[in-house]
Amino acid sequence: MAAIEVRDLQRSFDGGVTAVAGVDLEVAEGEIFSFLGPNGAGKTTTVRMLTTLLRPTGGTAIVAGYDVVADPASVRKAIGVALQEAALDPLMTGRELLRLQATLHGIPKGELERRSDELLERVGLTEAADRRVGTYSGGMQRRLDLASALVHEPRVLFLDEPTTGLDPVSRKTIWEEVEALNREGTTVFLTTQYLEEADQLADRVAIIARGKIVAEGTPASLKAEVGKPRLEVTVAEGSPELCEGVLAEFGAPLPARDGTLIVELERGAAQIAPVVRALDEAGILVESLDLVEPTLDDVFVEKTGEHLSEDEAPGEGGGGGEGAETAGAPA
Repeated sequence: MAAIEVRDLQRSFDGGVTAVAGVDLEVAEGEIFSFLGPNGAGKTTTVRMLTTLLRPTGGTAIVAGYDVVADPASVRKAIGVALQEAALDPLMTGRELLRLQATLHGIPKGELERRSDELLERVGLTEAADRRVGTYSGGMQRRLDLASALVHEPRVLFLDEPTTGLDPVSRKTIWEEVEALNREGTTVFLTTQYLEEADQLADRVAIIARGKIVAEGTPASLKAEVGKPRLEVTVAEGSPELCEGVLAEFGAPLPARDGTLIVELERGAAQIAPVVRALDEAGILVESLDLVEPTLDDVFVEKTGEHLSEDEAPGEGGGGGEGAETAGAPA
């Protein structure tokens, strides 16, 4: 059974604004699925519908076996959610917040104490457990919010841009925890505007633009669609024309750029040593040689006609308050 099944999911707002325009997707049990797109593309609106925070205006969505419209209470019991802005009381301590969340989920007192302590240790907040959340750094708050989403051991975990605005160390910590949770069997639905994050974590990626999915597949398959690895060579001494001839023996030549010769290599890194030997035998002195792999940004450009900017402010147009809502609590 799929963890998430979505068919023709739609959401329009007053004034004729369509945020999600017929999304189809399926997420397998135990998969990390990444929803990649810029701000305003429809990522957060889709997540709000899948987590029962927003009612669809069209289509169907089944999460953990339950219809998000017909049985939202069962959906909420089966999922954990960490949205863009952590909904954390700054006056509570980390330990108090986790125990409150466990109480809301009906976890017995003895079990909730054990569970909250385990989660604090898991996300590296044991030493800060009795400090007020308002004193936590942004990265610490994100980790606490993740622990809160896990307190009832959900089958499906939704993470909406969990590392936006975090420093590289905090981002890596979140990545490691997501991977660990997935190894333990948790299905993860991750929205992000970070190309590296999707490439690093996801089993499959869906690219969304203007409310529609424009590409879907594994990171490797998507990158393979837009081209092969390419070798970029700058000659220090020798004839560029001669170099072009040598490179053409190994793959299809591409247009040169600023004096740099470029050739596609079918087998990527495996062909570099033969290329270097051939250039040396031809008496060509190479100044620089770089193997460039296709990226998810190349895929994004191919599918949408624009680059995905990674330095935008978090949030989507019209959704400034989305992250403040709590989605994992029982109905």
